[in-house]
Amino acid sequence: MKIVARDIPPRAAWALEQAGVHPLLARLYAARGITGQHELDDALARLLPPHTLRGAREAAALLADAIALDKRLMIVADYDCDGATACAVGVRGLRLLGARHVDYLVPDRVVDGYGLTPPIARRVAQQGAQVLITVDNGIASCEGVAEAKALGLAVLVTDHHLPGPQLPEADAIVNPNQPGCTFESKSIAGVGVMFYVLMQLRAELRARGVFDAASQPRLEPLLPLVALGTVADVVRLDCNNRRLVAQGLKRIRAGQMQPGIQALFDAAGRKAPAATTFDFGFALGPRINAAGRLADMTIGIECLLTDDPARAAQLARQLDAINRERRELEGGMREQAMLLAESLFEEGDAPPPAISVFDPDFHEGVVGIVASRLKDKLHRPSFVFAASSEGGKLKGSGRSIPGFHLRDALDLVVKRHPGVVLKFGGHAMAAGCTVAAEHYATFEQAFAQVAQEWLDAATLTRRLETDGPLAPEYCRAELVDTLHREVWGQGFAPPTFSEEVQVLSQRLVGEAKNHLSLKLLHQGQPVDAIWFGHTEPLPERALLAFRLDVNEWRGERRVQFLVEGVEF
Repeated sequence: MKIVARDIPPRAAWALEQAGVHPLLARLYAARGITGQHELDDALARLLPPHTLRGAREAAALLADAIALDKRLMIVADYDCDGATACAVGVRGLRLLGARHVDYLVPDRVVDGYGLTPPIARRVAQQGAQVLITVDNGIASCEGVAEAKALGLAVLVTDHHLPGPQLPEADAIVNPNQPGCTFESKSIAGVGVMFYVLMQLRAELRARGVFDAASQPRLEPLLPLVALGTVADVVRLDCNNRRLVAQGLKRIRAGQMQPGIQALFDAAGRKAPAATTFDFGFALGPRINAAGRLADMTIGIECLLTDDPARAAQLARQLDAINRERRELEGGMREQAMLLAESLFEEGDAPPPAISVFDPDFHEGVVGIVASRLKDKLHRPSFVFAASSEGGKLKGSGRSIPGFHLRDALDLVVKRHPGVVLKFGGHAMAAGCTVAAEHYATFEQAFAQVAQEWLDAATLTRRLETDGPLAPEYCRAELVDTLHREVWGQGFAPPTFSEEVQVLSQRLVGEAKNHLSLKLLHQGQPVDAIWFGHTEPLPERALLAFRLDVNEWRGERRVQFLVEGVEF
């Protein structure tokens, strides 16, 4: 591992400090590309205007017409947290804006596969819907949209994924990544796209005289859902996404949230008044995602839709139980996947440029998480495959490292080996594909070949970017609280510091003795530290990368370091 410090543009840091930003925050923000205080303004008025999102006006007109004619609307959701929150935002928002008949349908990951398929379109029609709305999917569903249109449905696609060579022939498409869209926030999540459609719909209804500025429904109460889905989908937190997340966090901390979000905080043992982006990504998001992985995402969506606190609590407990089951299943799969991966290279050698593993006992719903764990451990683009419920096929989920565009790599495999990859999709860092079982070995070799061609030694070396040394005056519990309240996430990394420290003592802790507890001497001051999931002892002096946390014990709050990595 190579620990490197981010560049801190001195002029930007100075300008932020002069504008009243705390000196440490000014340094952190400048290192993340912030040049002025206006970029830190999270006011709703600063949000990008919805009419700049291509297709939003057409979508708003379609939905306003449907509401005026009292048509039946059906949302087709995705089975992850972004899809679930987008569905809840859509159902709640459309009802707020006057739609009397709004329902939803969420495909089953194993039975139905991903997106709006022709069978899903037929189910929507059979349930009496007249308007089909996709959330967090649909941009690649050309056949499903065609089937829906043939059945007489009006179709609105809202999505944020990258389109394929052909767009579906829907009545309206809202996706910042479609050709010709000038919307600046290309990384907005599916839930954010749906929220923007609702904002444009409200403007359309105002223009038609249904509401005026005083009587129009408020959409801000939906922002806790938007914030949760945005962080959980690990999209880049550009200025616009950070505003959406900050607004959602403010409402949650003030106790203004849906009963389901409060129930999820309770089930996770987290405190809503002190909510952070970490809670979204590591506590609430995984509990909702678990339903889509192992059970039925309807449980997650119902938890977010109900206004009954007792029902929300019951559903949140159910999601918590499913998540515990997911963790157990993932643990066994992770161990087996690691054994399979390590069998691909000799002990002491570097791993191959890319990793693909398959086991007939792997569960399709957890392959993405396990691929992420492999990628983290080995620092290689990694695919994990499970047998599909459709005979003769394997379904894989991949995760990548910086510098290797996973979807583009799959595209090249498809071109070089027609018939091996039956379908694929995704982003630079995460993608999925279906492979013919008899061609798995060909896929494995072809994927490794692309990685061999595209990756060099520098890219294959794990680099941990940090914010450099931490001045001793900033090692205070109240300052750690300030840092935690800020909006951090993908593309706007949480603060990580690095410097050489003296290791005073170390011991293994935890039930399985798999965490390293440390006593360090940092800038002449003793500090407690812990390195989760790490067991190898450290030398007497080490260059550590660490995040800051606060440990509470018997009423005393003390700063502790959470070790992220070591460069020997």
